[in-house]
Amino acid sequence: MYVVIVYDVNVEYVNKVRIFLKQYLNWVQNSVFEGELTEAEYNKVMNHLEKIIDKANGHVLCYISRDKRYLKIDEIGIRKAEINNFL
Repeated sequence: MYVVIVYDVNVEYVNKVRIFLKQYLNWVQNSVFEGELTEAEYNKVMNHLEKIIDKANGHVLCYISRDKRYLKIDEIGIRKAEINNFL
């Protein structure tokens, strides 16, 4: 599955979330990650995020598509980082 995760968390949680998500997804913009995940990886990511953020003051959105080719993305400007596909 192809996912886009967007988060808005208190400043003390930003680095924890960013460092964790970098293990699984590509960092494309401040507080935005995207990439391919298996269902098991997706469950692991979401369960871990639920544990590390302050749910009373933070928010995580995950947009899911079965494949990137079914997701239309329009961009303006320069990406924070280029997406690399590692084999």
